[in-house]
Amino acid sequence: MPPSEGALGNREPGERRAQRAPPGADNPATPEGQRLDHRLRWQGSPALGRSFVDGLELDDGGQLRVRRGGVYRLHIQVTLANCSSSTRAARPPRATLTVGICSPAAHSISLLRLSFHGGCVAASQRLTPLARGDTLCTNLTLPLLPSANADETFFGVQLVHP
Repeated sequence: MPPSEGALGNREPGERRAQRAPPGADNPATPEGQRLDHRLRWQGSPALGRSFVDGLELDDGGQLRVRRGGVYRLHIQVTLANCSSSTRAARPPRATLTVGICSPAAHSISLLRLSFHGGCVAASQRLTPLARGDTLCTNLTLPLLPSANADETFFGVQLVHP
């Protein structure tokens, strides 16, 4: 897929990804390691290696803001930290991952709602129209922790039609 305006992520052939910010750097946790905020915060910069932001911007809270309206392809994968087939039974059965437009408030809407179905990974993609200024937020059921590995947890947005 050729590079286009409106991409966030790691530069790999045909894919645009963002890596999750390190756990403590932007998502406060309790001493027990549980998150206090349901939002996942993202980072993208050439200084991070494969991660980049092109045609979009990350706000100070690690949320993605659209600079140009159009139809975008969203893709996300979140892998739960410290999760394996042997620990699945200990996971809450109703763990969910959501992606939505959180700002402006008048345009707030849920775009994706994914279940982990008792497993360790939730992933999906979709095409959706986004307006200039829309801010996308990703939320994960508390107190679950996402993996900080950029190959396991990533979020991407690509403009496919202006």
